Amino acid sequence: MTTRVSEIRYSVPAISCGHCVTAISGEVGRVPGVSEVAVDVDAKIVTVRGDGLDDAALRAAIDEAGYDVAG
Repeated sequence: MTTRVSEIRYSVPAISCGHCVTAISGEVGRVPGVSEVAVDVDAKIVTVRGDGLDDAALRAAIDEAGYDVAG
């Protein structure tokens, strides 16, 4: 059986430094199904890859890290 990996991107305007990357990566990485978290400080984008990703859970994890998703 082949697992299909999904990708979701979030705009997070408050990303500004390495602390942001660590905080967001740590919280989002704990969400079930997440296999990879990439935080682009310059573009202010969080890219999440995994299987069976739950948008609400990912948004809640970013919120728990102390950041708001735009839109």
